[in-house]
Amino acid sequence: MSAGSNPAHLSVIVPAYNEAAELGSCLQQIRAAIRHLEEQTGARAELIVVNNASTDATASIAREHGATVIAEPERNISRARNTGAAAASGEVLVFLDADTRVPDKLLARIAQVMADPLCAGGACDIDHRVRRTIVRAYLQLWRILGKLADMAQGAAQFCRREAFDALGGYDQTLFMGEDVDFYWRLRKMARKRGQRGCFLGDARVVPSPRRFDQWPLWRILLWTNPAVVLMFRRRKSFWSGWYQSPPR
Repeated sequence: MSAGSNPAHLSVIVPAYNEAAELGSCLQQIRAAIRHLEEQTGARAELIVVNNASTDATASIAREHGATVIAEPERNISRARNTGAAAASGEVLVFLDADTRVPDKLLARIAQVMADPLCAGGACDIDHRVRRTIVRAYLQLWRILGKLADMAQGAAQFCRREAFDALGGYDQTLFMGEDVDFYWRLRKMARKRGQRGCFLGDARVVPSPRRFDQWPLWRILLWTNPAVVLMFRRRKSFWSGWYQSPPR
């Protein structure tokens, strides 16, 4: 997409496992962002929810909010994202977590940076709003270190369809850190092509604080330790408490 070309068509992909409590609010805000996108840029966006083997009302809530619902029976967030991408029709793919709140301007900002052909994709900054001061300070430290190390988590990531296909999507053998891995691979490929990754610090998203508010500090420190992630990231059973039975 170059300056003056037709506005991009965005596909917003939301993987969801048993997110009945959070999904409705998330989709309401995404719908507001889609309206803002259309009004400000003339671009279009579709909304896809990937029902990742939910046993609650996730699928029906998604339909009530006008989303296209795609089923992915194997519980694996990388696989769910890839399944959503396979069903998407947009040339720009936007991946949002089902328990995340987004600002109205989010999609318009993504469309704006993706109008530059040198931007291969990127991620949005995260605003953690947790109760405990010590956890808030810990997450803020990780936010700073993440920027220095070019890490960006998957609460809000985006890329061109062509770049996604060239990378083979998210690595389905990873059960933790797959979002950071994807962003690193995206930036590496972009550099080789003379492009860049675009990190949006002015369109911050707010993930649910439920894990960090309810889990003991030792569990947070263990499961967010990069050495632990690197060592166990391909062991599905190790992360069952993170994805399959988080606090609801």
